[in-house]
Amino acid sequence: MSWSPRPQTQQQQVGMLLIAAVIVTSGPGLPVVGYLLYPFTILTTWFHEMGHGLTALLMGLTFEELVIYPDGSGFAQSSGAQDPSALSSALIAMGGPLGPSIAGSGLILATGNHRFWRPALYGLAAVIALSVAIWVRSPVGLVVLPIVGAVMVVIALFGRDWMLRFSLQFLGVLAALSMFRDWDYLFTENIVLGGEPMLSDTGAMEAALWLPHWFWAVIIILISGAMIGWSLKRALAEEGGPPRMPPRNIGQWL
Repeated sequence: MSWSPRPQTQQQQVGMLLIAAVIVTSGPGLPVVGYLLYPFTILTTWFHEMGHGLTALLMGLTFEELVIYPDGSGFAQSSGAQDPSALSSALIAMGGPLGPSIAGSGLILATGNHRFWRPALYGLAAVIALSVAIWVRSPVGLVVLPIVGAVMVVIALFGRDWMLRFSLQFLGVLAALSMFRDWDYLFTENIVLGGEPMLSDTGAMEAALWLPHWFWAVIIILISGAMIGWSLKRALAEEGGPPRMPPRNIGQWL
């Protein structure tokens, strides 16, 4: 007779997500926890810049490089035979802020079914490794990202069910909330990156499509909120843990 752990109740799942949310939002401000979460700060920047780069690929451009600075800022460089259209430029700019929300929603959805727990961790680790091999061009990214990916593989290989689930919940909430944690950035038109003044993502959208940057910030927040809310609703509606053995009547046991 085999045995499997009971599925988590919806209340337990919500509790785990809240714990992950508190760690993600409050941890960086604490002296010791902030250092421990530093690799995940780099990971959220990677989500953001990959959003820019992969959107550029979809627009027919070449994703040249991804650079992450030690302070957690970064950029994705793309190029093409000719300048992209205004719409393409706006979509590439939007791809950065939406990238973490898309990734986070996908990871949260994966927590809804135990069959996806290990594949999701393996898949994310594989994408990280691929990006490091092809696009990442900064020492911080080349050192930190492979370590984060390796930890995911170790958890996928040896982690117990609760650890697999919590890891996905933590990573999903980390990615999803990182955009909201940078709330002020979305409502900023101009920034300084690497000592150079430039447009923010919403500032670039304003330059391409005329409507003010705060309008695009609101649109991005609404889209992200809708994706995250939908993924949470779907994940919490799914059976949380491995299936239990169905009850048997006396005749089946004889």
